[in-house]
Amino acid sequence: MYQADETRYEGMQYNRCGKSGLKLPLVSMGLWHNFGSNADFESMKNMCKTAFDAGITHFDLANNYGPINGAAEENFGRILDWGMRRYRDELLIATKAGHEMWKGPYGDWGSKKYLVASLDQSLKRMGLEYVDIFYHHRPDPETPLEETMLALDGIVKSGKALYVGISKYNKEQTAAAMKILKELKTPFIIHQSRYSMFERSIETDGLKHFAAENGCGIIAFCPLAQGLLTDKYLNGIPEESRIRKDGRFLKESALTMERLDKIRALNEIAKERGQSLAQMALSWVLRDGEVTSVLAGASRPEQILDNVKIVGHTNFTADELSMIEKIISV
Repeated sequence: MYQADETRYEGMQYNRCGKSGLKLPLVSMGLWHNFGSNADFESMKNMCKTAFDAGITHFDLANNYGPINGAAEENFGRILDWGMRRYRDELLIATKAGHEMWKGPYGDWGSKKYLVASLDQSLKRMGLEYVDIFYHHRPDPETPLEETMLALDGIVKSGKALYVGISKYNKEQTAAAMKILKELKTPFIIHQSRYSMFERSIETDGLKHFAAENGCGIIAFCPLAQGLLTDKYLNGIPEESRIRKDGRFLKESALTMERLDKIRALNEIAKERGQSLAQMALSWVLRDGEVTSVLAGASRPEQILDNVKIVGHTNFTADELSMIEKIISV
């Protein structure tokens, strides 16, 4: 029987999510990759164990994480049954719906029918009565925003989620959703945004600062730019890399010579800071306190342990920030 490390909370930092009562670990665990039907269960189990033992309480999923759709949630349910379910009240479990999950007109986007049905399926796969956070995964250009937000409100009132969030909404869409949910008194506390040194749209459209000003937490996904902001590609593209094995989310064309030069220059700054490139990239996302948590995936337990070493090391000098800015803004 799994016994969690007694010292698991001693080395982690927990940040309040917006103006809510909920706290998130500085580093959260994402199950987007490496938890599907093609993954090894022992590896998945060891990664979740390592994460929780290191103080990572937050596990982030979605209905369509796989492959195949639903596989990551099903595997996470197996991991809970293996020994982590006894710690349910110490776990912060999130899932999402918004991308295609099943065929037909009711298996995608943002209708109330889809969202309610999808969450019911997610709860069954994980063997849970409720999730802590339920997200609408992407804005729906055809379903009225009021319908989607009322669905989220109803889900909370049904007891199937404690808090709600949205993902991939821009600033204007977020403001409109926030207004509706505030009027409904729905506990909307978090926005999940793509954010890294190489993807800064939440800065340019003002979403990052807007969310912070309005009491909404931000959790950043892809903070390592799908692995580009690691030492993996410093010497070219290794055969075992994600680019070689699966080009759906990270294509070889993303690693231009110009991009590689930036990665190498950033790596030199990281060395001066006593960090790996990945650690510096995660720290940079958290540098000003406007982002609550970074959502980092992993393929090995060792990567998780490296990630949590950023706790206490997310501050930058003005010179470091200036040098980084010169590299990434060109």
